[in-house]
Amino acid sequence: MSRSTDGDNRVEILDRGEVYSGYFELARYRLRHRKHAGGWTPPLVREVLNRGHTVALLPYDPLRDTVVLIEQFRIGAYAAGLEPWQVEAVAGVIEPGEEAGDVARRETMEEAGCEVGELEAIGAILLSSGASSETSHMFGGRVSSDGVGGVHGLADEGEDIRAIVVPALEAIARVSDAAAISAYTVIPLQWLAINRERLRDQWT
Repeated sequence: MSRSTDGDNRVEILDRGEVYSGYFELARYRLRHRKHAGGWTPPLVREVLNRGHTVALLPYDPLRDTVVLIEQFRIGAYAAGLEPWQVEAVAGVIEPGEEAGDVARRETMEEAGCEVGELEAIGAILLSSGASSETSHMFGGRVSSDGVGGVHGLADEGEDIRAIVVPALEAIARVSDAAAISAYTVIPLQWLAINRERLRDQWT
């Protein structure tokens, strides 16, 4: 028997099963949904990657007009045939019961050695709606980049993360130069490009 999901009567879930459960979970749905012209689609099979929800934070130092970025190995980039050592904003997974802002602060300390002062929400971004249920809660955060650098991360998680300080305009230029290709990084840098002057006034 079909059933709606989350009270949305435009979608009927005919069956849902777990294909794989490990670090990620892969679920397979058989469903149908309402069509724009009216009526219903035939039964469709769709697979969804469930990895939980994440945070991303761009550490910005308004006094020095710099950002702190991190560099680490990314298996997804490697599998895509791209440069596997990606320069990115700080990011991490939200565990059950955690608040996104608290996770952003913790991950910034673990990955970049920075304590975050003011925190400003950018938004919750659905990164790949055709394949994954993950949303990333993105933030900008005020930090001091004085003395920041070196290698960070949790050894028991195999992390090997290098923190680097980059002038803000140089970091923003990475978007137009296509040097920044991760959504976790591109979106916060675009936000900074729009809000940089305001933040320099507000956070100093």
